[in-house]
Amino acid sequence: MATETPEKDSNRKLLVVGLIIVLLSINGILIYMQQQKTQESEEQKEIIKVKSTELENQIKVFETLKADYERQKAELGAMGLTNDSLETRIAAINADLAQLRAFRNSSFTVADQRRFQQRAQNLELALRKKDEEVAKLQENNEELFTEVTGLKTTQNKLSDSITSLATNNKELEAKVNLASKLEAQNIAVTIINPKGKEKEDSEEEYKAKKVDKIKLSFKLGKNEVAAKENKEILMRLIEPDGAAVYNLATGSGTFEFEGKEQFYTAKRDIIFDNTQQQVSFIYSKGAPFKTGKHLVEIYSDGFLIGTTSFTLK
Repeated sequence: MATETPEKDSNRKLLVVGLIIVLLSINGILIYMQQQKTQESEEQKEIIKVKSTELENQIKVFETLKADYERQKAELGAMGLTNDSLETRIAAINADLAQLRAFRNSSFTVADQRRFQQRAQNLELALRKKDEEVAKLQENNEELFTEVTGLKTTQNKLSDSITSLATNNKELEAKVNLASKLEAQNIAVTIINPKGKEKEDSEEEYKAKKVDKIKLSFKLGKNEVAAKENKEILMRLIEPDGAAVYNLATGSGTFEFEGKEQFYTAKRDIIFDNTQQQVSFIYSKGAPFKTGKHLVEIYSDGFLIGTTSFTLK
């Protein structure tokens, strides 16, 4: 076997060294590329983290805006006011929030970020302007409340005065009504027999079988307070058993006296002229009169203005 020459041995060493250098270079490149890839991956993760943080911050901004706009709505509502543009903004914010939350499952780009930041700024400016308007309204409302409170105080005092005046007027009216009460004077009862003849008796005692009709006559006393006007005169004929004679066919009816409904036997309408005018009733029962003491009551304007009695034997 031939022995290698020193020159060949040197070339081989150079080749080995060259291969080693190449391998080291390749390995260095691979390590560098791996480091670059790792760095890019870390940077990408950091970008995703930043974008996620920015997205959540943007969501919080819009949630805060929504709460502030709802506060404005409540403040206006407390003053009895509504605002359609406010309702529209709240609806728009709800739509923006829904879109932002949807970005959690998709890409939130820089363009999206800038777009929503601008919308948030515009909403914030509108919110501040509306807050100033609401504050002014609240101030005016407080001033108005103070004025209204003062007016209510005055109104209550006026109401008390009116109530007192009304009470006095009622009392005065009651006194006037009482003073204007008519009075039946010189009341007399006579009977008319079946032949149409009228019979008088100073003791007012008559035989029942001879009575066909009852005649009641009286005059109205003078009264300067009573108005000269139409007056309704009611006559009640009360039989011995305490029941009032009542017959719709002969003009009977009902009226109220001292809070109770009463029956009247007959009624007459007259024009009171304050001349002590004479008034009379002629009443036919249409059936035999009962024996015993009969009472007669005369009413006008809600007052009992006269009474008398007679006896049938």
